[in-house]
Amino acid sequence: FAELHAAVAGLPVGSSRVLPGLVLRRDFAAYCPAGGDLRALLITEPLRPPTPAPGVELVVDSEGQYQASLRWFSRRTEALMKHFQRNNVKLLLSSVKQEEVVIYYAKLYSVSVVECLSSEEIALIREITGVSPYTPLGDNVHGEITETAVATFCQPLLLGSKRCIHVGFASVCAFQPHCLILCGPVDGVNEQHAAALQEAFTMLQQLFKRVDQ
Repeated sequence: FAELHAAVAGLPVGSSRVLPGLVLRRDFAAYCPAGGDLRALLITEPLRPPTPAPGVELVVDSEGQYQASLRWFSRRTEALMKHFQRNNVKLLLSSVKQEEVVIYYAKLYSVSVVECLSSEEIALIREITGVSPYTPLGDNVHGEITETAVATFCQPLLLGSKRCIHVGFASVCAFQPHCLILCGPVDGVNEQHAAALQEAFTMLQQLFKRVDQ
């Protein structure tokens, strides 16, 4: 229930509504409008070069080496975004904050990025779409992209003064998520309404379980 409702203070209760899909309570790190269905990737680690194995020390002993490593990282990131663009990937849903260079090249190659998704949100998206997180294989940034979710829409949403993201997914199961937008004059009223609705849904869930049995 926590991932399927959003509370907005300062609006009348009558402004409450139900929206298809999910409302993610954060703004885009990069937003590139695109029409139609979007191929989306789940990311659970920074899109940066692999770090040395435990116990292995990486030494950069000159400014020249440091600048060369930055250029290599930049070229690798650009190649990865080109690879996403060639494979029609238009949306990255990341549980971690990405490097600034990743956001720069994402904007350059028209890939929207959402960062800092919670583990619960990632788990819910995985349940809806049936896909696993994407991981580049070491230095190979051109590997086949096999698991992509289909986002039927992904757009900014303004709830009161807070910028959010409204996204819908093609579901691989019977579950078709909808998000409840609860409006009220103050936070306390919204909390009371949310608690009452959660209890009502729990009661209905228990009732249907007994009917099934």
